[in-house]
Amino acid sequence: MKNIRTDLALEMREHLTDGSGNELSGVEITIEEDEELGITVTWVSIEDEEGAAAMGKPIGNYITLESAAMKENDPDTHDEIAKILARKLGKLHELPSDAVILVVGLGNRQVTPDALGPKVCEKLLVTRHLGEDVPEELKGKLRAVSALSPGVMGITGIETAEIVKGVTEKIRPDLIIAIDALAARRTSRINATIQMSDAGVNPGAGLGNRRTPINQGSMGVPVIAVGVPTVVDAATLVNDTMDKMLSAMAEALPEGDAFLEMLSTLEEDERYSLIAEILSSGNMFVTPKDVDAVISRLANIIANTLNIALHPGITAEDVNRYIN
Repeated sequence: MKNIRTDLALEMREHLTDGSGNELSGVEITIEEDEELGITVTWVSIEDEEGAAAMGKPIGNYITLESAAMKENDPDTHDEIAKILARKLGKLHELPSDAVILVVGLGNRQVTPDALGPKVCEKLLVTRHLGEDVPEELKGKLRAVSALSPGVMGITGIETAEIVKGVTEKIRPDLIIAIDALAARRTSRINATIQMSDAGVNPGAGLGNRRTPINQGSMGVPVIAVGVPTVVDAATLVNDTMDKMLSAMAEALPEGDAFLEMLSTLEEDERYSLIAEILSSGNMFVTPKDVDAVISRLANIIANTLNIALHPGITAEDVNRYIN
């Protein structure tokens, strides 16, 4: 699909290799699976300009964790996911004990599928303001963490990157972590996938918006992006449905059926373009009906991940004790 709507490096690689298993030049991939927990972690590394051009994404590392349990009310598995992500985050960027971190919750808190970033910020253990007022039992266990939810340009009239840049110049963090809602290519990955990357983020890119990127080049400090696909392009949803329908028709209709053969001869790119043209009355994106509850769970997972990863003395067991 030439205009594939996805923010996930994993899905872009899948599309380009088309299930062939062939490797892309300049792109390395490593897969880890925990069958007992039902968790798959994929590390996609874009190593050079050739790989970046093929993938349509900047050079960098993209870690994707997939688990259907993210959508369920399964606190034990959620805790395990947070622990795994915290370890992977530490591999993306090593922080000194005195590091200052700015967490940016991108998105519109008034629109549930886009409210992930602001909701994560609400659940963070922010400490930069505490100074010497840190409780005795936590001294030496915390880094200076601050959080910002800058809103969206449609409400503020200001580019999000401009707000983040201004705050960055003032507080001089060693690392920015940007949280954002993403778009996916496959419906099975909606609200069941978390991607982390050291290549920064282009807010709204998966929805076709073009905003100033938030990355090391624009901010002057390293940026890690953390995101969850919460929506899927409507044309993608219809295309996936047609795949299933064609499979069912192939079993039900006699071999050589003219209508089935006509549909089957369409290349995936052609079929997607046809569907997108039919749905061209508006850019439509779809999200599950239980998105309110799921976004809250996902915000908990990501906030717990950051609380564990950013504060060297905080464990998963401590999180609920210090965060309301």
